[in-house]
Amino acid sequence: MTDSSTAGPSSSEGGPAPGGTGQGGDALLRAAIRHSAARCATLCLLSTAGAGIGLLLPYVLGRALDALLRAHATGATGGDAGHWLLICAALVAGVTLLDCCEDVLTGTTSARTTAWLRHRLVRHVLDTGPRATTRFPAGDLVARLIGGTAQAGPAPATVAALVATLLTPLGAIVALGLIDPRLALVFLLGAPALTLLLRSFARASSDCVSGYLSAQGDLATRLTEAIGGARTIAAARTADRETARVLGPLPELSRQGLRMWRVQGRASAGAVTLAPLLQIAVVAAAGLLVLHHGLSVGELLAASRYAVLATGVGALVGDLGALVRTRAAARRAAEVLDLPTPAYGTGELPAHGGRLELRGVTARRAGRTVLDRVDLTVPAGRTLAVVGASGAGKSTLAALAGRLADPDEGTVLLDGVPLPALRRTALRSAVGHAFERPVLLGDTLADTIALGAPRDRVAPAARAARADPFVRRLPDGYDTACAGVPLSGGELQRLGLARAFAHGGRLLVLDDALSSLDTVTEREIAAALLDHTPGATRLIVAHRATTAARADLVAWLDGGRVRALGPHEGLWRDPAYRAVFAGEGGPA
Repeated sequence: MTDSSTAGPSSSEGGPAPGGTGQGGDALLRAAIRHSAARCATLCLLSTAGAGIGLLLPYVLGRALDALLRAHATGATGGDAGHWLLICAALVAGVTLLDCCEDVLTGTTSARTTAWLRHRLVRHVLDTGPRATTRFPAGDLVARLIGGTAQAGPAPATVAALVATLLTPLGAIVALGLIDPRLALVFLLGAPALTLLLRSFARASSDCVSGYLSAQGDLATRLTEAIGGARTIAAARTADRETARVLGPLPELSRQGLRMWRVQGRASAGAVTLAPLLQIAVVAAAGLLVLHHGLSVGELLAASRYAVLATGVGALVGDLGALVRTRAAARRAAEVLDLPTPAYGTGELPAHGGRLELRGVTARRAGRTVLDRVDLTVPAGRTLAVVGASGAGKSTLAALAGRLADPDEGTVLLDGVPLPALRRTALRSAVGHAFERPVLLGDTLADTIALGAPRDRVAPAARAARADPFVRRLPDGYDTACAGVPLSGGELQRLGLARAFAHGGRLLVLDDALSSLDTVTEREIAAALLDHTPGATRLIVAHRATTAARADLVAWLDGGRVRALGPHEGLWRDPAYRAVFAGEGGPA
């Protein structure tokens, strides 16, 4: 097992299942807006100012046209018209400048909010630990952390833009009423149809966006699985079949994408049909008033422009669509934040010890009881090998011992203190872990061995894990970049063991961390375990008889229970115990 995918949470842990309500997403959006409150307020001011100028411009154009017509009728020089035209030019320049500032601020605000969301989600996933990947597949989780946050990040800018977009038609209706109340009345007669159109668009768009994002997550999950199993696929010559499996969600993705386009197309078609009718009605009413000398020609021009602004359904559809996408993405991100993080206490461990106890421990995974009322005690400073057939619960027990997971029932204690009662730093400094397939974390090999431990422990730990010779043969030694460094499975395991040695602690948990080592190296590291971790308690998940033989005690798991506990030599007399090691030799 890798050090990033140990046993998951117990079924009793809370948190809603994916696909819940949107309340968490809305709360996350509100938090994002509060985080960018100053920028969001500035955007609102810029957008409102731009909307105000946009609303003032038709009035000024109307006044300029009336002034030009009066100047033409009287033969005057048109000085008054020039004054209004200068105001028009100033307003156009102002709205252009505001648009530029708004575009820059929108981009930076969206980028900052996206970064904040990603930091918050990544921190929560790391706090949650291996539990996260049992609730969400790795590909889907990455899609939520990367794509979801990118789509939710523009939320503050979208809300600010929507405020201005709503102000423009409302202000245009008020302006029509100021020109003549009858013009506003004509427009308001058709307003309910516009409202129903927008409401229908928002509701339908929300459903298909959620389906689209879900299909994206499924596709990412399958692709991640295929990349992780690339060698197996190549060896089995099933590339074509795996390609078809990975691309399986594409029809659903296409269906949801086409559905989104159809929803937006219907909304746009409705807008294209309804908006011109309302504009024509307002202009016709204004024309009648001009004929009856109720309005001037300039006011007719202004009314026609305000009718266009009042029916700005296209802008509303665009902003509503963006808001729907951010809400759907935020809802998926919030489902990650709903994952419960393990609670820690304030307790401390005694100065010395290492006694590990499991009392009535039961653990369930996917509805199956993996460990059933296990009672087990490992005396301080002793080495316990945990053996058993595949699925017996060995890795689950190892995860519970170091509190990478919590039991559904029962208690795990270290030196008499329940693990949940310990401070986080006290627990993590007391327990070291090594895994079957370690993951290289950090920029260099020294970083991946240290991983928070003092750097002066790196070389001694690597020597104890028999990793020092091959590390020094690399071009840059311990400063070799982790990315792309060619390492065998055994070399990776030795780096993982070096990491565990560097962190020390009173309890060392090795989850099949010796499986890829050759017999000589395994023997050397087994000896180094005693030399480099004096006084520490060691729990080793073992698949080799030679590994079990070097332990002080062996816990034989069978059917989720401890079938037997004792020295390897004594247990070896049982044919069923020997069968666990399928083909291994006798006790070493």
